Amino acid sequence: MLGPIAAWSEGRPLPVGGPRQRCVLGALLVYAGREVTFDQLISYLWSDDPPRTARSVIQVQISHLRREFPGMISTTSGGYLADVDPGRVDLHRFRRLRDSADPADPETALERLSEALECWRGVPFSGVGAEHLYYSVVSPLLEERWAAVAEWASCALSLGRASEVVSYLTPIVREETLRERLHHLFVSALWHSGERAAALSAYEEIRSRLAEELGVDPDPDLTALHTQILRADTPEHTPVKGLPSPFPAVKDHFVVRNDLPRDIQDFAGRRESLNHLVGVGTSQGERARVCVISGSGGSGKTTLAVRAGHELVSHFPDGQLFIDLYGYTAEKRPLDEGAALGALLRAVGVPFEDLPDSVDERSALWRATLRGRRLLVILDNAVSYAQVNPILPSAEGTLTLITTRNDLAGLSGTDYVSLSMLGEESALELLGKVLGEDRVLREREKALRVVRICGGLPLALRVVAGRMLSRPKWSFGHVERRLSEQSRRFRELQMDGQDVEAAIDLSYQSLNPDQRRAFLLLGVLIGTTVDLHGAAALMDMEPEDADDLLQGLVGVCLLEEPDGDVYRLHDLIGDFSRYRGSSDLSSGEADEARARLANQYMSVSQRAADLLGPRAHGSPDEAGGSRYHAELLDRAEAEAWFDLHQDNVADVIDFYSDGQSVEEAWRMADAVWRFYAQRGRMGLLLTSQEKALRASERRGSKRGRAVTLIGMGIAHCLSGRFDSSLSFLQEARELLEELGDERGIIRALANLGMVYERMGRFRESAECLEGVLAYAVSQGDKQLEVMQRANLSVLHLNLGRYREALAQSEGVLALGADESLDNSRTQAALVAGEARTALGDLEGAYEALRVAVSMAQGKSMKEMYAHNSLGAAYRAGGRFDEAVAEHRRALELADRSGNRSADAEILTDLGMTYSAAEQPARAARTLEKALTSATERGERYTAARAALALGRLPAPVVDADRARSLLTDALQAFEEMGLPEVDQAREALKGL
Repeated sequence: MLGPIAAWSEGRPLPVGGPRQRCVLGALLVYAGREVTFDQLISYLWSDDPPRTARSVIQVQISHLRREFPGMISTTSGGYLADVDPGRVDLHRFRRLRDSADPADPETALERLSEALECWRGVPFSGVGAEHLYYSVVSPLLEERWAAVAEWASCALSLGRASEVVSYLTPIVREETLRERLHHLFVSALWHSGERAAALSAYEEIRSRLAEELGVDPDPDLTALHTQILRADTPEHTPVKGLPSPFPAVKDHFVVRNDLPRDIQDFAGRRESLNHLVGVGTSQGERARVCVISGSGGSGKTTLAVRAGHELVSHFPDGQLFIDLYGYTAEKRPLDEGAALGALLRAVGVPFEDLPDSVDERSALWRATLRGRRLLVILDNAVSYAQVNPILPSAEGTLTLITTRNDLAGLSGTDYVSLSMLGEESALELLGKVLGEDRVLREREKALRVVRICGGLPLALRVVAGRMLSRPKWSFGHVERRLSEQSRRFRELQMDGQDVEAAIDLSYQSLNPDQRRAFLLLGVLIGTTVDLHGAAALMDMEPEDADDLLQGLVGVCLLEEPDGDVYRLHDLIGDFSRYRGSSDLSSGEADEARARLANQYMSVSQRAADLLGPRAHGSPDEAGGSRYHAELLDRAEAEAWFDLHQDNVADVIDFYSDGQSVEEAWRMADAVWRFYAQRGRMGLLLTSQEKALRASERRGSKRGRAVTLIGMGIAHCLSGRFDSSLSFLQEARELLEELGDERGIIRALANLGMVYERMGRFRESAECLEGVLAYAVSQGDKQLEVMQRANLSVLHLNLGRYREALAQSEGVLALGADESLDNSRTQAALVAGEARTALGDLEGAYEALRVAVSMAQGKSMKEMYAHNSLGAAYRAGGRFDEAVAEHRRALELADRSGNRSADAEILTDLGMTYSAAEQPARAARTLEKALTSATERGERYTAARAALALGRLPAPVVDADRARSLLTDALQAFEEMGLPEVDQAREALKGL
């Protein structure tokens, strides 16, 4: 029952813990089926003074509750959600019964209201929570209770059951001493029960208390009732005026009207949202339907609501009402709920003189007037829960659409539609509907660029379309040039009362000073997104405090939260923030904020890089320190952090390179190269190294130049430019020898070994890797040692030393599942599978390579090689369909990642599989591609393999002269590299 938080199972009470735990449970149940954010829970427990450990405390309470109520509580992106049948929660059962009384006959209504009120047994959340909980949750719940009590009493009086009303209300009016409507009903009930003297005494008691405590007189209805009692001995002699009635006579004069604004004929996009609204409007149910449409200024909330209203007209024969609540309207105060109710009541036929004075009575009259009606109401531009709650109809035949920029936290039993920006195709559709499809198609690419500048914001697109419609000579190229000038962008996006800057400014003006500062600082962030810890650095505050400000900005749709604790500004909102910040932020504040954010990125990227693999040039302990820590505990968290911030990190390198922070530029570029390489982000890998290199050269930093040359060497190697890669790495080695940087020299040597291997210069590669291995052993660096043993196993494999390769790789695998060795162990499993294939142990090869595929998940380069090698093993076993599928999977991975360094090798193996499957035409086409790719990239070993396979194809697919040339080239390459394929090439030549 409604009151102190309690739970039962089969009649037995369940333990619900201490005050904090009960508060958290109660909050989740009040919003059953909806997310309750950390921000809400913190405010309910501590109001405006939470401890620094607030989130941890809440997590502990949730953990306890999950043990008591298994399966009920789910974690959401921003908090928690109670997945529970509303019928099992007293509050929601009360509301269902109360709402079902509206359309019923008086006897049934009274029965349902009585049952609803039986759900109450005290004050909700008694003994738990903070002041904010009382005012934001408890007080509105109590208002619902007393409104239901008043409705029950009115209904009972209309049925002549005044004595029951007196008995029920007597203890309530003693407790609720200032609720005039309840006292009005109590005095009426006493009089109708024949207790005239008691009625007069009750009136005098409430009149005296109002005068003493508030200095006011009773409301006119109560005063009029007192006058009637004085003039008549019994109620039968003089009818009672002003007695609240559940069925006002005004219903007989209900006015049906359609107040919807003009429908927009060029409506575009939002089809999914529109379908949802129409579905809500046409659904059947036992409750009034409410849907909140939220979004930033100019996102098309009103347009969507109006379009839905027009499509639903036939479903609401009793009318369609539209009222602007002026929540965000320039030079207008938000409409108060009393005025809004007055306007709506007059719209449906209630005469002005019959309107009650108090909001409670107007709300009751509004809801009673709509009983049995099928009515659509659009509450446009709402600003708060308090503004809309008294206006919401409760009759089951009604639908209310609310448009807002705010969360409207507190509304229960509500559908939500959140509007993001229009996608590119929807935006082009909108422009086409206004300007004509031909005009858009003629300049489609330039129109797309205009759409991107507008960020898909419907208001901005409509302004652009309106200006172009009135200026038929304007092209999209011309509009793009005008919009590209930052200083005039907002001037270009205003026309005939439509003003993008003004729409954003209205939201900005609603912020408090701390929120404004946070919003302006977000405008100068580095990159396009920021996480909670980065925002804390930007704002120079603890993450918990930053979280409050960020959620406030999300709540008014000035900030997007695409993922939990990840934020971004819409392009035009970002432009507004930067423009306002240029004048409103104090001198140097923006620069200091960007420096703090860059420092935070540096700190976390160094930690993430350490978790990805061994490094020669990590930041010293004192460098990159930041108090805004994002703790990373393992490799998976490091990869997830880089995944999220990979583009932002590139922008941080730009920030350092463009300033005087050369050391930071090359250290940041060095921290992220391995991740970029693993993810196949070759463009970012190359450009980040190039920028850091230019910065190092500009400032004369030898160490920075040397380290970045290694990064350039890796980038060029992975891009197939081996000669330039060798040049970079050899220069880096020379510089590091000058500096006496032994660890750096070894790093250069290791990468030279990698390049030599890709070029087919296996003996030179082995010399480099053996030097690195000796250094690792001498230093006791187990991670570096294992990495080199895994690399050497690849060389043994290429040189035909299959047993040595198998022994070396299995030695690596035997070291156990140490996370820091994951990459090396994946490579070892791959080599073990290939070696077993060459040795004829196919079952062992399948098993090892399936393990390699599993271990390589998410590591694009390793994963594509693993699938390709499994395909080669299937080929050796005659399982050609499975082999082709694995090779194609490897090519798909390469295409998806953008890393094409393995294409030639995979195509060669695919061509060899087609050949073994007796599909020579397919084999020839595939091998020709492989040969061309390998030759262009300087991959001599792969080119020789492709030439050998192509030369062995039967005539006429490959004629004898071409075959002889191919096989001769392959034989020469294999002889020079000292590889076992020499014998295969010789045998093939003899067979011609």
